[in-house]
Amino acid sequence: MKLIQAKNYEEMSEKAAAFMIQQVQSKRNSVLGLATGGTVIGTYDRIVEDFKQSNTSYSEVHTFNLDEYVGMQPSDSNSYHSYMDKQLFRHINLPEDHSYLPDGMADNLQEECQRYEQLIKDSGGIDLQLLGIGQNGHIGFNEPGASFDSVTHIVNLTESTRKANARYFESIEEVPTQAITMGIATIMKSKKILLLVSGESKAEAISRLINEQIHNDNPSSVLKNHADVTIIADEEALSLLKREQKEVFSL
Repeated sequence: MKLIQAKNYEEMSEKAAAFMIQQVQSKRNSVLGLATGGTVIGTYDRIVEDFKQSNTSYSEVHTFNLDEYVGMQPSDSNSYHSYMDKQLFRHINLPEDHSYLPDGMADNLQEECQRYEQLIKDSGGIDLQLLGIGQNGHIGFNEPGASFDSVTHIVNLTESTRKANARYFESIEEVPTQAITMGIATIMKSKKILLLVSGESKAEAISRLINEQIHNDNPSSVLKNHADVTIIADEEALSLLKREQKEVFSL
């Protein structure tokens, strides 16, 4: 596990985008696992800037998103389909049929989970998985208590996660209660993992990741079992670790 410090959100985003761009440039047909949420917006912005300025090509890339809300139309402005189109897909030359997200409107959600898991396997697996981290340590929508053996599945969202996502909706009542998410085992099969952590609100989460034993009460702790994890965190996110006087760069 490698930890890279950034001064602020902007520098974290620059470093993360450079990491992902290097992956695509070194392997033109990379399979990328993508995330949504506030943390990764700056990263996507810089990938788009690079595409416009340097013409990094995504014509052979395939992408798989971590998750999607259950019961939400892809056209809904709060869906992760819409998020990805707005933040990234429409701005680069990624073919439309090369991007995959779970179908939260599927008639049979269990079959959809199996279909999505098989699509990832058929692609040859994810080369680089981008992750954020929830305040409670969740990765994807794998909440505390999730099995480390889980593959793509339906999850009931915790109240804390729904509250964290409520800022994107008119009210918390509009936030869906379920999602389809890649499972922890699915995420851990990725060849590389890039975890982004920004802001003081995530300081406890990254402190727990670094300091606690591996346990499914803290889903992110499983990343310690992966052979190739890079964490890029800004100074606010690392503030608690610094107060604890941990050697955070000796990971």
